[in-house]
Amino acid sequence: MKTASPMTPKQRPASQASSTMTAIKDYIIHANLQPGDPLPTESQFCEGMGVSRSSVREAIRTLSALDIVEVRHGHGMFVGKVSMHPMVESLVFRGMLNPGADYQSLMEIVEVRQALDLAFAGPVVDAWRGRYSQDLHDAIDKMEKLAEVGKPFPEHDRFFHSTLLEPVDNQLFRQLTEAFWDVHTLTAPRLGVPAPVDIQDTARAHRDMVLAAEKGDVDAYRKAVYEHYAPLIKNVSGAHREAVS
Repeated sequence: MKTASPMTPKQRPASQASSTMTAIKDYIIHANLQPGDPLPTESQFCEGMGVSRSSVREAIRTLSALDIVEVRHGHGMFVGKVSMHPMVESLVFRGMLNPGADYQSLMEIVEVRQALDLAFAGPVVDAWRGRYSQDLHDAIDKMEKLAEVGKPFPEHDRFFHSTLLEPVDNQLFRQLTEAFWDVHTLTAPRLGVPAPVDIQDTARAHRDMVLAAEKGDVDAYRKAVYEHYAPLIKNVSGAHREAVS
């Protein structure tokens, strides 16, 4: 039996562009390509797959939006980073789409963030037991100073969460955590949600999380996680009540 070429679109009851998109993904997998590796040109894809240039271009546009293919004008096409960016964009849009349900969507994002941190409390504590990061403690110092004057600290907050998860083996957990952090911080300002009035509690909870992790105390770490998110949950709930009153 003749084996189909990795570049041959699978025969499916879908549009030619959809079949071409599937074939390009199959090509990347079969060729064992990695993010940043070069891809064939449009002409080569057309010839190898026996499809039209318009089908290839439409497939590439979709794959680019999904961060599976990166088009560098003047240089060619490459395997994309396959990041969480498309998911972040979709979730932010979802949170803004339905009037009246926007605060509920934001609350769900905060709850997912908290659930992720609680679920991986053990691995985080195991990774940080006996470890120390001056950069992490410096970031917390800056958070607390900003919180004292009622200012938010998104830049230091993202650095904190990214650095805290760096030694954890499960990189998908880190990527999901960062993605939902992005969704939260992009959605809240668009909904007009003010910074929590008890922002100092949030800053303090960050330090408690690190100290608990360094000591290897998973129960104290989980307690600090709850304290971290309590002001955020209270804040979103308050904004929702004010909006519907």
